Amino acid sequence: MKKLDLYILKKFLPLFVAAFFICLFVFMMQFTWRYMDELIGKGLSLDVLGQFFWYMAVTLVPMSLPLAVLLASLITFGNMGEQLELLSMKAAGVPLIRIMRPILIVVIMVTGTSFYFQNFTSPQAQISMQTLLFSMKQAQPAVEIPEGVFYNEIPDLNLYVQRKNAETGMLYQVIIYKTDQGFDKAQIVLADSGRLEMSEDKLHLKLDLWSGTQSEAWQQGGVSAMGSIKLPFDRETFNYKQVIIDFDSNFALMDKNMLNNMPQAKNMRQIETSVDSIESSLDSIGQRFYDDVKLRWYRVPNLSEQQTKSLARMKAVPFDTLLSSMSPDRLQTAKTRAAGDIRSIRSELEWKSVMSGEGDSNIRRHWKEWHQKMTLSLACLFFFFVGAPLGAIIRKGGLGLPAVISVLIFIFYYIIDTSGMKMARDGSWNMIYGMWISSAVLIPFGVFLTYKSNKDSVMFNSELYAAFFRQLLGLRSSRHINRKEVIINETNYDRLPAEIDRLREGCHEYAQAANLMSAPNYFHIFFRHTTDSRVEKLGEQMDKIVEELSNSREPQVLAETNRLPIIYAHAHISPFTSREANMAAGIFFPVGLILWARIWRFRLRLLRDLRQIEKTCMRLNLIINTLNKPEQAVTEEAEETLPTHKKHRRREWAIAIIVILLAFAGGWYTYRHFRNNRPDKPIKTKKTIPTSIPENSSGRTLPMPKPLKQS
Repeated sequence: MKKLDLYILKKFLPLFVAAFFICLFVFMMQFTWRYMDELIGKGLSLDVLGQFFWYMAVTLVPMSLPLAVLLASLITFGNMGEQLELLSMKAAGVPLIRIMRPILIVVIMVTGTSFYFQNFTSPQAQISMQTLLFSMKQAQPAVEIPEGVFYNEIPDLNLYVQRKNAETGMLYQVIIYKTDQGFDKAQIVLADSGRLEMSEDKLHLKLDLWSGTQSEAWQQGGVSAMGSIKLPFDRETFNYKQVIIDFDSNFALMDKNMLNNMPQAKNMRQIETSVDSIESSLDSIGQRFYDDVKLRWYRVPNLSEQQTKSLARMKAVPFDTLLSSMSPDRLQTAKTRAAGDIRSIRSELEWKSVMSGEGDSNIRRHWKEWHQKMTLSLACLFFFFVGAPLGAIIRKGGLGLPAVISVLIFIFYYIIDTSGMKMARDGSWNMIYGMWISSAVLIPFGVFLTYKSNKDSVMFNSELYAAFFRQLLGLRSSRHINRKEVIINETNYDRLPAEIDRLREGCHEYAQAANLMSAPNYFHIFFRHTTDSRVEKLGEQMDKIVEELSNSREPQVLAETNRLPIIYAHAHISPFTSREANMAAGIFFPVGLILWARIWRFRLRLLRDLRQIEKTCMRLNLIINTLNKPEQAVTEEAEETLPTHKKHRRREWAIAIIVILLAFAGGWYTYRHFRNNRPDKPIKTKKTIPTSIPENSSGRTLPMPKPLKQS
């Protein structure tokens, strides 16, 4: 063994062992939680629980190995890629397949070990584990009497305790409902105190009661005690009474031979033998069913050769002629008998179909276990060819990203494997297809990753995927040009205005000639693929100008340069660069219609970009002219076309002040309106002073007296 192989194995084996025990622990916890409600509170001893967990671990080893191989290989190659060890090995001329070879040998040995476990060790462990599991389910729970509620875990007895003393074991205010003789003869026991103990042989419960009564209803004349008639009852008063209750708390292990016929308890050769015996049994049962139906319902007689020939010479009589020759009573009798025969045949055939269906289901369960012993073993090998190249590609080690990716891949595999297995077991799909569908998915995935990793292909570069989706969805990209710290080639402002003018005039001429507002021609887009050289030329001119302006030191020049849009020269002509791809998309009309609308959208966007380029070119020329002639004042035309920074700030402040004033006016108006229209506001009334006194009894109106003047 070379030092390189030994070095790689030292990195892989500790991770594999740790990952295996972690995966085994996770699967054991999952299996334990599935049966936790049925096992808790049974008072099981430690040796029984130890045996149960041991057999559980042995049966879950084949399930843990594939995930451990995937996780360990992913972390190993991720660590070597992150620490640049893979890069050093490849630089030394060692290919990835050669690096994977020592681990591949170990994984092949793990695959063989997994197959051995499933074919020889796991069947016996399955029998022992299922025996323990069934026995633990049937075990009596430990007696733990709660306070204030009825306890019904003791067979044929409901026990109520109001209070208990945990130190002395005394129970107070005890109520017992005994139904061991049936509900019609239920016994009710009331006691002031009591004590519950287990017998030495753990087969009985001894309940000592003090100061209580026992009542039992009398059963008379077959009348149920649950009816509305009041029945007499027998009542007994006692100072001390002992009640013996049958309660077997010993753990009884069931016979293992009862589970020998399970498909999980057989190896591959035993499964094949069992399937042959089941098929021969079903064939004999089917032949017997056929003979029975032929004799009982079709009534085919056993005729000699001469009788058969004479019967063949007879002429067939029409069915209507037979019906017309029968009397009405006889016809009705025949119909009734035929209906009864049909019902009998139907029920019998339903029963026989259930029997044959159970036999077919048993055969499918056996074949499912037979295939699973191979698919689960080969999954170790397939997962290695997924994890190793994937770790070399992502170049991330540790338990972070590799663990997440491993779990996601295993969940994906488990979903496919479980779905295919259930469909094959239920007979909805072919057994080979259902059991091998997960392997059929893993094999090409592993081959693809191995090929890409061996070729050093970049698969998980976020920038490539971002660019692809931007191109697919037509998302815009903007320029981000910042001022350079060191500038070698200064910007030549003398020749730039002429180049900018040529770019602006070219954009203006193309926008008028191309008629980009109109809808594109469907036939020309997909079946007459051409290139737009004018747009390509405009894009090249703009790139040269942007490259020259990026060396500027002026912030205004850089800001205006960032406003120049990025032009896609082919997006407004056809969806693909390949002529065959365009024709295929055009023939498939639904896809072609979507792409046609996308092309129209790019044409409209190109028109907006050209107009934006024209405006930006005008502003750039004005800025450059200002920089070239700093001693001259800016003309009125320049002031109108090129607003300065101060004008922008004044406009922003003016808009902000107007918005604040409008908001204040609207708030004041709302406040006044709400204040005037409040429902709880008191209504103000004007106080009027009467100028005359109401009429007196004679009908004359009396004048108001004048107020007295104070001295």
